[in-house]
Amino acid sequence: MSTVESTSTGTPIYGMLPARVETTEAANELLRKLTKIHGALMFHQSGGCCDGSAPMCYPAGEFRVGGADVLLGELFVEGIAEPIKVWISLEQFEYWKHTHITIDTVPGRGGGFSIETPEGMRFIIRSRLFSDEDALVLLNASVLLGNGESKNWR
Repeated sequence: MSTVESTSTGTPIYGMLPARVETTEAANELLRKLTKIHGALMFHQSGGCCDGSAPMCYPAGEFRVGGADVLLGELFVEGIAEPIKVWISLEQFEYWKHTHITIDTVPGRGGGFSIETPEGMRFIIRSRLFSDEDALVLLNASVLLGNGESKNWR
């Protein structure tokens, strides 16, 4: 298995905390193309059903974020003016809060409503556990919910 190199930067919304989500350069290329077509973008990490557990990409604001959805972070991609927010449901975040997520792409068509489908590519998640040091820092960190509130996990 090859190593996946993340290329997007962390998120200022959470200050200097370790980034929970990043992208590969292949994903960034597709995001630049999609931004030219659709404008500002957002992701919602789906939790199953017909699309499996895939990162779904939408024009910003087209997917209605729930009050209990968690903002994982913002992606800052070179060549894209606005950061791309990445959301996940609270229930799924409970399972994945110890996991760093990298959004990547592979050839093929996804099974959901994500806007990359016509491009013959689909977004996928590659994940790894946080290092012990990052896990300790994030253990006491609050996250922003879709309703604007902060939630602490301790």
